[in-house]
Amino acid sequence: MQVGVWIPNCRHLATPEIIRHTAVRAEQLGYDSVWVSDHVVVPDANVDRIGAGIYDPLVTLALAAGATSRVRLGTTVLIVPYRNPVVTAKMVSSLDALSGGRVVLGVGAGWLAEESAALGVPFAERGAMTDEYLAAMRELWTSPAPSFAGKYTQFSGLHFEPKPVQKPHPPIWVGGHGRASLRRAAEIGAAWHPINRSAAELRAGRAELARLCQARGRAAPPAITLRNDLCVVRPGRPAGTSVRGGSLLVGEPPALVERIAELAGCGVEHLVIEFLAADGPELDEQMALFAGRVRPKLA
Repeated sequence: MQVGVWIPNCRHLATPEIIRHTAVRAEQLGYDSVWVSDHVVVPDANVDRIGAGIYDPLVTLALAAGATSRVRLGTTVLIVPYRNPVVTAKMVSSLDALSGGRVVLGVGAGWLAEESAALGVPFAERGAMTDEYLAAMRELWTSPAPSFAGKYTQFSGLHFEPKPVQKPHPPIWVGGHGRASLRRAAEIGAAWHPINRSAAELRAGRAELARLCQARGRAAPPAITLRNDLCVVRPGRPAGTSVRGGSLLVGEPPALVERIAELAGCGVEHLVIEFLAADGPELDEQMALFAGRVRPKLA
């Protein structure tokens, strides 16, 4: 199983120093990837959950790309209908080219109606916009003479360079766990990428993906990846006050090894960890504890 680290580009740890240090430290500790989240604005009612400020995901990954040389650079997830698809395709392909082909594009349709309204995105049409925008982006990345005619975007008679280093384009990981997300993953996803799902939910999603892929004639279903909150507890010490509610991975190293092994048995091939920490030093400690005490024991 590959393991990545979520960079705190939002909430209480989102400072330039911690963002840069987390990316560099993740690479030093042998993690496979670093990841960022996406919001453009935060409605007042959601500040407690998201934080008041959030750094742009692709700009943050550009910073991480310049500070590292090996780790993959991912979005978990980029909210596709929030941005013009031609501009997004340009930013993603530029990042992939400048980083030497390290981008993983995690995508989603969004869940926050107030944020969609602030950006002029019809919330009820976000799924259709996501499908069309992804098709337009793939056209720009792969065609020498890109042309597209859709409901929400149209273009022709243009050049689009640079193309992504990765061919045909950076892998697309489809976020979410609803029916539309699974359908999208079966159609275009290199991976299905839900957040904080139980083993039972992962098994159910895996079965549904297999069914959808078979119906579409896809030979192999997409990989299963997972982002999960995690806190490594030192023996004899309680979990810190930073631990949030939800479907978490919390415990001493042997317990975490057992629980992550169960996730691997459900088909999870890449685990993206959001370490739960109160401050920068605790985040650094959590990353080192997992790298030294948990990961070496994973099959």
